[in-house]
Amino acid sequence: MTGPLPPLKALRAFDVAARCGSYVGAARELGVSPAAISQQVRNLEAFLDKRLFTRLNNRIVLTDAGRAIFDGTTEALRAISEVTEQTLTGTVRSRLVISVLPSVAQCWLAPRLSAFTQREPSFRFALRVEEDPVDFERCDIDLRICYGPNPYPDLVAVLLCHDAVLPVCSPDYLIRNPDAADPGLEGVPDEDLIHTDWGAGFGSLPTWEMWFARSSLSRTGRAKGFVVGTSALALDFARDGLGVALGQRMMAQEDLAGGRLVVLSSLAAPLGHPYSAVYPRSRARKVGLKGLVDWLCRLQSAGA
Repeated sequence: MTGPLPPLKALRAFDVAARCGSYVGAARELGVSPAAISQQVRNLEAFLDKRLFTRLNNRIVLTDAGRAIFDGTTEALRAISEVTEQTLTGTVRSRLVISVLPSVAQCWLAPRLSAFTQREPSFRFALRVEEDPVDFERCDIDLRICYGPNPYPDLVAVLLCHDAVLPVCSPDYLIRNPDAADPGLEGVPDEDLIHTDWGAGFGSLPTWEMWFARSSLSRTGRAKGFVVGTSALALDFARDGLGVALGQRMMAQEDLAGGRLVVLSSLAAPLGHPYSAVYPRSRARKVGLKGLVDWLCRLQSAGA
């Protein structure tokens, strides 16, 4: 015999309020008034005899009891929704909400998501491109691909790879500048170096100065070369023949395999931190999540 069940309407209002961080946001999503959301949360609190939220400035924050309820019920509500969809339409599609850094999305994740969807035809995703940190609950995020020390210590983190950068250019640039083939890049003028600057919030991206130090040369070229704000743009300009970039290996794989970029030196400089796949424990059973994460890990292990 099953135990007592909470009122589903109240549980749904609580779940949305927890994700949105406010009654106003929950009311907007469910098409009711904030007062109605507040009343449903009170109904659930009375049923459980627990306080589920506490107020912090203009937001509501889960209490320990609220967190336990949220972690234990959010996936159940999602499963109910999927079963309902399957009953009504005859099919069920897993729409995984994935949040990812811009260059990782463009140069690495996008082709892999396409390949995974071809393998799993019922798989569906919503891709959010944004910088860290992200609000998993408010934005209903299932999976985040992030860089650096885990900014989400309470979540499950799976190591994907520890990337490195190495000098790359287009075949056309190499034809125009045959001296660039020197392994130490002594034939590449400072004016042709493409520098990547992720901004003040990052200090772990290898620079040309660091790369030249590893090759026992003392030069930077920053004052004379190009500076771009993302790893994807650095690869774009290198592919267009503008100059030589320190391209991230994981992001340049497709261009290297297709001959659109060539490696000028095997000397690689590792990034300061790895990339990880991060997700809430409450989402671990979401259809497609672990399958996608495991598949991405296998691809990286195989160097694909």
